[in-house]
Amino acid sequence: MLNYRQLHYFWVVAKTGSIVRACEQLNLTPQTISGQISLFEQTYNIKLFRRVGRQLELTEAGRQTLPYAEHMFQLGGELELMLRAQPNEQQTLFRVGVADVVPKSIVYRLLAPTMELSEPLRITCREDKLERLLADLAIQRLDLVISDSPMPTHLDIKGYSQKLGECGISFFATAALAERYGQDFPHSLHDAPLLIPGPETVVRSRLQRWFAEQQIQPRIVGEFDDSALMQAFGQSGSGIFIGPSVIAEEVKRQYGVEVIGQTDAVSESFYAISVERKVSHPGIVAIAEGARRELFSA
Repeated sequence: MLNYRQLHYFWVVAKTGSIVRACEQLNLTPQTISGQISLFEQTYNIKLFRRVGRQLELTEAGRQTLPYAEHMFQLGGELELMLRAQPNEQQTLFRVGVADVVPKSIVYRLLAPTMELSEPLRITCREDKLERLLADLAIQRLDLVISDSPMPTHLDIKGYSQKLGECGISFFATAALAERYGQDFPHSLHDAPLLIPGPETVVRSRLQRWFAEQQIQPRIVGEFDDSALMQAFGQSGSGIFIGPSVIAEEVKRQYGVEVIGQTDAVSESFYAISVERKVSHPGIVAIAEGARRELFSA
């Protein structure tokens, strides 16, 4: 039987980076923590840490163990909160997985209606690669996955996709880049420095086809799976970047950039993937209704 207390000590040491800081968090002595981790290692004939100077580093076994411990104690924390809640104070738990290619502003706008329900929800959000999120959806660790693509047909996972909406894309740039490349759009993008989404995104291939049709060859200076990181580079003036047109005003305010052009020939779509064909969870219903009524109403 797995010793969860020993695993918990390992997890806290791995998260805090040292036994001393773990002692402060757990209110235990160094001897207790190191002794229990040693017993855990002896049980499975492994080493979880190695000492490099005064620092502790995870071994390969430690790196493989850590994500399992993360999941277990995250779920344990959620269980404890649910059990401690009084019956008249209990909230419906809404566990949402977000594919890491979906822009954060879109995610916020999609989730916002769930915060206004008469029956309160407690939302937990986790960002990851789509296939890992769908695996958790299949075993009911998640209630919903938000993605830029529908349920992949090659996965042997039961899931149903609900299209929330779609929109064209806008091209954003700092004032300096806008002055240089903002005229004669889209031909001004030829040889312009461009930041683009990574190959796992659906919009990437659509964007490349559109460039080919327009006979435009931008100078790709960066590729990003994380849209927030791409926007941060764009804010610094590293290159022109794209984003969904429905959040164009938000992106302009947040990053201090300008829109130099827009096209509906390249579109981004967003989906809610759940295990229910007929959706009943109030959070999913609120997201779908809010997306159609507010975000993608035009």
